[in-house]
Amino acid sequence: MTEDTRITEVRARGVAMMNQVYGWEMPADVPGEFFAVTADHLFADIWTREGLSLRDRRLLLLGAITAQGQGDVAKIQLNAALHNEELTEQQCEEAAIFLCHYVGWPLATGLNNALIAVKSDRRKAARAAAKDQDNG
Repeated sequence: MTEDTRITEVRARGVAMMNQVYGWEMPADVPGEFFAVTADHLFADIWTREGLSLRDRRLLLLGAITAQGQGDVAKIQLNAALHNEELTEQQCEEAAIFLCHYVGWPLATGLNNALIAVKSDRRKAARAAAKDQDNG
């Protein structure tokens, strides 16, 4: 196996995991070192390790980004968790309540606000899809 083949296989594994984690199709040929490290290491090596489920990793990530006040990232992660059916809306809300007591009320309120926005966006999208289906 050549080095180029190994790199291509690692990239394919990383992008496949990114697609699974986020629920959308990520192209494999995104340029730049940042994407390379993200796909080839974080998703090909770290997200694919045994020992934790994707749901476990998602919950840990939600805790970490909540503690850092990363509301925009929380929206991405919450939406993906709901899309992949790793968590329900009620479980996401419960996570925010739980985190209030460990990372502080203001930071966990950010997670709850992100969840409110995600739920609203998902409901709007579902209504639009239903309307399109009725008109189609």
